Amino acid sequence: MTVKLIASSIFGIQCRNIILSWHLVSVILLLIAVGMSRVTATEITTLDASTSSSSALLPVLASANSSSNDSEPAKGPQAPDCSVNVDEECPDNLECNRLGGDCINCTFNESCIYGTKQKAICTPKQFVNCTGNQTFEREYECRYCYQLPQQLTWCNKTIDCALNRPRNYYPARPFYVSTCWTKKEYLCMGRRCFPKQLSCNWSQGYKWSTALLLSIFLGGFGVDRFYLGLWREGIGKLLSFGGLGVWTLVDVILISVGYVGPWDGSLYI
Repeated sequence: MTVKLIASSIFGIQCRNIILSWHLVSVILLLIAVGMSRVTATEITTLDASTSSSSALLPVLASANSSSNDSEPAKGPQAPDCSVNVDEECPDNLECNRLGGDCINCTFNESCIYGTKQKAICTPKQFVNCTGNQTFEREYECRYCYQLPQQLTWCNKTIDCALNRPRNYYPARPFYVSTCWTKKEYLCMGRRCFPKQLSCNWSQGYKWSTALLLSIFLGGFGVDRFYLGLWREGIGKLLSFGGLGVWTLVDVILISVGYVGPWDGSLYI
């Protein structure tokens, strides 16, 4: 009996030493990572300064090579009242059969079978100047505009969604009503501009990379859960030393795949 007690106590001491060693190594690795990130940030700042001084001599090349990704959302409509400016959306002297969907009026077969290919008879809208035949056919897929997938529509965004709710708030992911437009190169039945319920899916500033690093290096102390605003779970991890390492490992996996996120339901940046 005494031998068993001694063996169990030795095993317990070894497990405790392993857990403490793991936390100590995690802290040391975190300090090293922070130091390396500071050095990298200093190098980047120096590189940016030298680049900016040299690029000042070439203003034309800098503007020519600038990225246009930021201008992509600006191509979509912003009018919540579904108004269309024909002068801006419909170019002059273009062939009528090449006009976008916002510039033409079409007669659809509303008794068609959903998803089948159909042909509509179209004419340009009033005050639209185009060349060629004023009456033409345009192929379309039998479905209403509000049934189109998200990649075929433009939807106005909003920042007024109330995401900062308690965790027991229903629904867990709130929604807002947006004004959506069908992209001009696609034809569909019904109104091309329509309201649509969308989920609030932007971020409140929580970084996935930060949460993952905290989970790997300081997860045993519950720092990752504290960072995400999950205080109860963070206290539980802190008092249990990360569930003797098991909870820490599980959280690393759950955060890495995005299953565990910020407390308010927002997305990572």
